[in-house]
Amino acid sequence: METKVTFFLGANAPTGFYSLYDELLPLDLAQRVFLLKGGAGCGKSTLMRQVAAALEEDGERVEYIVCSGDPDSLDGVVFPDLGAAIVDATAPHIREPQLPGVVDSYIDLGRFYDHAALVPLRQDIARTTAGYRSHYGRAYRCLTAACQLISDDRELLTTPALEAKLHKRAKGIASRELKKTGRGPGRVTRRFLSSVNCRGHFCLFGTADALCSRVYELADSYGLGHILLEDLARAAVEAGYHVIACPSPLFPERLEHLLIPGLSLAFLTSAPGLSYPGRPYRRLRVDAMVEGETLKQYRPRLKLSARVSRSLIDEAVAALARAKAEHDELEKLYNPHVDFAGVEGQAQAVIEELKALM
Repeated sequence: METKVTFFLGANAPTGFYSLYDELLPLDLAQRVFLLKGGAGCGKSTLMRQVAAALEEDGERVEYIVCSGDPDSLDGVVFPDLGAAIVDATAPHIREPQLPGVVDSYIDLGRFYDHAALVPLRQDIARTTAGYRSHYGRAYRCLTAACQLISDDRELLTTPALEAKLHKRAKGIASRELKKTGRGPGRVTRRFLSSVNCRGHFCLFGTADALCSRVYELADSYGLGHILLEDLARAAVEAGYHVIACPSPLFPERLEHLLIPGLSLAFLTSAPGLSYPGRPYRRLRVDAMVEGETLKQYRPRLKLSARVSRSLIDEAVAALARAKAEHDELEKLYNPHVDFAGVEGQAQAVIEELKALM
């Protein structure tokens, strides 16, 4: 079965929810964007899956955007060749229209609720909503503590000598792999490839394999490869390529992976507990670039930090799992009181509009 191209546009980061939803589509390429509004259980994912399936059946490329808290839930679908997308624009990933009425339109799925039937459920809905939000608060506190330890370790290991090695290695790879196209500068799309969510801390490596046949695996236990990835992304854009820059969900200001689909080339960070499962084209041992004496000096401290930070991330995952359980209960309260025939009718209207762009 062909792997679907799937990304995250949000991340559960130490500072809270980190959003890339405003980068769903470049404004200059956007033709049609539908912004879905409505609460839990109103059929947002259902509508998006129905539209995506219909356009895929007609041969259209689809990029799936899954929920940062629950990857079984769909938060968006992008049709790159049409310059079109549908996205859940409700909190926490609020997205406002960029060109209202020209490109963007709201779709209010809340109108398919049976409000009279929901009023008696008010207390249950309020209690479940409060529980759902409180679990996210605990998850963010655990991630904050974990990332403070990880940052501290990285600061210990990052020396001018290491930075020089990373710059040199990036320059060598760029000269070998990133031949100039003769076109103008390329462009950058940002997507999260990994996530801390209710199912754990994991990466959508299958998406990288679907887009790129050659993979450089960066064996990097301490998140040191950002410099190398930044250099490669810059060089690729200067050479005229479109790159998909994938930040770390725990450190959104730092790159974790880099995809260059035009060259079928990917650079994937592989770390303990989150290692690339495929057979790489080449493997770079970023850890080996750290000065031996530095590693020897701080090894006990690094081992302790790794153990504690892993435990804290596990606690965050457990809190996110509890949040999902609350959200599932919330959907059970709402689902019986949604006019899904109306939602399906709305989906058909969107399908017809998007097919007119094909």
